[in-house]
Amino acid sequence: MATPLLASSPERWRAQLLSAQQRVQAIEPNLRSGRVVRATGLVLEATGLKLAVGAACKVELSAAQNIWAEAEVVGFEGRSLYLMPLSEISGLPPGARVVPVEAQLQPPVPLPDSDQPDSLPAQARSRHVPVGPGLLGRVVDGSGNPLDGLGPIDAQACVSLSHTTPNPLKRSPIDTVLDVGVRAINGLLTVGRGQRMGLFAGSGVGKSVLLGMMARYTQADIIVVGLIGERGREVKEFIEHNLGEEGLRRSVVVAAPADVSPLLRLQGAVYATRLAEFFRDEGKNVLLIMDSLTRYAMAQREIALAIGEPPATKGYPPSVFAKLPALVERAGNGEPNAQGRCGSITAFYTVLTEGDDQQDPIADSARAILDGHIVLSRSLAETGHYPAIDIEASISRVMPSIVDPEQIKMVHRFKSLLSSYQRNRDLIAVGAYTRGNDPAIDQAIDRFPWLQAYLCQGMQQRVDVPRAFDELNAVLNSEQ
Repeated sequence: MATPLLASSPERWRAQLLSAQQRVQAIEPNLRSGRVVRATGLVLEATGLKLAVGAACKVELSAAQNIWAEAEVVGFEGRSLYLMPLSEISGLPPGARVVPVEAQLQPPVPLPDSDQPDSLPAQARSRHVPVGPGLLGRVVDGSGNPLDGLGPIDAQACVSLSHTTPNPLKRSPIDTVLDVGVRAINGLLTVGRGQRMGLFAGSGVGKSVLLGMMARYTQADIIVVGLIGERGREVKEFIEHNLGEEGLRRSVVVAAPADVSPLLRLQGAVYATRLAEFFRDEGKNVLLIMDSLTRYAMAQREIALAIGEPPATKGYPPSVFAKLPALVERAGNGEPNAQGRCGSITAFYTVLTEGDDQQDPIADSARAILDGHIVLSRSLAETGHYPAIDIEASISRVMPSIVDPEQIKMVHRFKSLLSSYQRNRDLIAVGAYTRGNDPAIDQAIDRFPWLQAYLCQGMQQRVDVPRAFDELNAVLNSEQ
C-alpha cells in the first residue's frame, strides 16, 4: 500500500526556497573569458573568445589585487582577437584573463585547439559614453571620465559612440550666416551654420589662439572642444587663456593628449563628435572645434600598422582615408527632430601641415571632404600679422549661397588688389616699378596699407558680420 504524500506547510517551502537562494548566490559566477597569448608593441592577442570588432573588454593585470585594464577589440584573425589597451598595462603577465564588459553567465569556453564546436559569442557591448547638459563646463577624457576634479559627471544618459549619419537628402541646407567674431573670416570667408571648415597650419602659427577666439565669440548654443593628440600642457593653457571662463560655461572639453593610448585618442575625437550629435539632435546649434584632425589620422595609423595593415601613402594605411570622411560627415546640419526643430553642427578641424606642405596626404584628403579651408601662413605670423590668414589660399565653399552678390563682388575685388600687390611686391620694394605703368598695381599700392589693416585683429577684439562688411566696403570705396 502506497504511503500518502505528507502535506507541507507554506513556511517549510519558504524556508527551503530561501536556503536554495542562498546556495545559488554563494556560487562564484562563471564568466566567459579568454587568455592573452601574445603582447607585441601596442597590441594584445587573445584566444578563447568570439567578440565583434569594437567590443569592450577587461584584461586582468593582477588576480591577487584585482587590477584590470580596459581594452577594445580592434581586429581578429582566425580564432585570435587583437586588443588595444586604453591605459597602461605594466605588469601584464602571460596568459592574463580577458573578460568582455557586461558579459553574461556562460558555460566554460573550450580550449582553442580542441575539436569541440564553437560556443555562442559572449554578450559584450561596444563602448558607451556619458552625454547630456551635465557635461557643460566640464573637462573629460576620451572615455567620459572627469579630468577637472569637480566630482562625478551628471550624465543624462550613456550612449554608444557609433551614431547614424543623417540622410543627405533630409539634411537642412546651409542658408544662415554664422558670426565667428573674426573680421577676416566674417568678411572674406563667411561661414554658414552647419559648415565644416578646415584650419590648415604648421606648428606655432597661432591656430590655437584663433580657435580660442572663435570659441569665445561664435554665436552658438553649445561648444564642444576636442583636444586630440596635443601636448598635455596645452590643454590647460587652451582652457584658461584661449577658451576662458565665459567660454567654458557653455562648453564641453574632451582632452586626449599625446601621451595616452592611440585608441583613446581615436575615441576622444569620436566622443567629441558624439556629444555634438547629441546636442544637435535636441535642436541646438553646436560649434565643434577639433584640434587636430591630423592627430586623429595618426592615431588610426598607429593602430592599423600595429595589427598588420599595410602602409600606403606616406606610411598611412588605407583605413585612415576611410575613417576621415566617416568622422567628418557626422557633422553638419541635421534632420528635424520630433519637435520640428533642426539643430546644426558647425565644425572647425585643424589640419597640421608638416613643414607647411599643403600637399601632405592628410591635408590633401581633408581639403577634399571639407566645405572650405582657412590657411595660416608662417611668413605672415613671423611678421607679427595676426591672425596670419593667407586669404589668397583660403576659401569658403558655401559663401556664395549665403551672402549677397554685392558682397561677393567686394570680396573678389579685395582679393584682386591684394594679389596684384603680392605678385609685384619685390619690384615695388626695390623701386623697379614706375607708377603709372599699370593702373591696377597703382591702386593696389594705394590700398595695401588698408587691406593689411583689415586682415589684422587683436585677440581680445570682436568684430561681428555687419561691421566686417561695413569696414570692407570702407576699405575698398573710401577716398584715400
